[in-house]
Amino acid sequence: MKYAIALLLLPAMALAGDWAQFRGPDGRGVADEKNLPVKFSATEGLKWKADLPGRGVSSPVVVGDKVYVTASSGTRGDRLHVIAFDLATGKSLWHRQMWATGSTFCHPDTCMAAPTPVADKDGVYALFASGDVAAFDASGNLKWYRSLVGDYPEITNQVGMASSPVLVKDKLIIPMDNAGDSFLAALDTRYGKNVWKVARPRDINWVTPFTRESNGKTEIVFADDSALTAYDLATGEKIWTHKGQGINTIPSAFPSGDKIMVPLNGLTALEMKGGEAKVAWAAKSLRTYMGSCVEYQGFVYGINPAGVLVCVNAKDGKEVWTERLKGKFSSSPVAADGKIYAGNEDGVVFVVKGGETAEVLGENKLGGRIQATPAIAAGCVFYRTDGELFCIGK
Repeated sequence: MKYAIALLLLPAMALAGDWAQFRGPDGRGVADEKNLPVKFSATEGLKWKADLPGRGVSSPVVVGDKVYVTASSGTRGDRLHVIAFDLATGKSLWHRQMWATGSTFCHPDTCMAAPTPVADKDGVYALFASGDVAAFDASGNLKWYRSLVGDYPEITNQVGMASSPVLVKDKLIIPMDNAGDSFLAALDTRYGKNVWKVARPRDINWVTPFTRESNGKTEIVFADDSALTAYDLATGEKIWTHKGQGINTIPSAFPSGDKIMVPLNGLTALEMKGGEAKVAWAAKSLRTYMGSCVEYQGFVYGINPAGVLVCVNAKDGKEVWTERLKGKFSSSPVAADGKIYAGNEDGVVFVVKGGETAEVLGENKLGGRIQATPAIAAGCVFYRTDGELFCIGK
């Protein structure tokens, strides 16, 4: 009886094996899936593919039997879309549309569907770069909607926003760093109301926060160009700050065992000691531009602006090998099944064997433009282009 009551009291959360947010579980870009594909194309090696109604640099997310994707369309990019696909067949289960209430002006490389949605077994939460955020249940019914620009008119970003929300326990964490009214907020998942809201530096920032458990508290860890700051999930109060001028504000920091990996001086590994973050090592060769790095099975991988995949040892940051790939990379590499998946903007996905030596296992042409980081779940790899969603696998 006590066990049943405990289950009822658990907050809604993603199931094991899901890829429920940007870069998957804990924002690390790693999955436990096996028997993942190596060879595929736009017509072969697919479980299914589906047409999308507009552009998007947001990632697909997978929870239970559904795949959720956002997109934006229209000459002004002000038509916002949230679509749920059946995981098994790729059939569109429901498709909801909204008009943007905030500015849709942005750099041509991005669009309003830049933040990745986050989902759990009860539904999906979609944040758009226009400052619109909506919650739908798993059947597509609208739970609540907010125009953040309507609530906070000083929000502004003339380049485009891309930081993704994070769902933890009963709170939806909204990162809203911009040149105007910058803040980090926790919204109640039931009604969308503010639980807390804390001011942030007024500067453009595209990174996504992550969560970690420490001393009985859940921390929301969020970087800007001058510091990495941890906030208390319950109250929004600052717990600790690590100063680091020059943090790259496009790739995201992420947890790695007892370390925190931060895109500073290439990539810097921090260790928490006595409530403070201390530098363990720095790998200048892991200086990426847009994509985040990924730590997998004792190694850290990243793609530099020249399209070179760099591998360093996760213990000390020493370089292990480099492998030149082809093209320009905006999406982040992800890892599973002993493999690294990296898609370039020409629509080519490289599959590289991870470990002490580099080996390119596959070079696969999907077509279209890949800017979004893929998802890995249910024995498949999910890539989205400007016009299509691919479920790659058996």
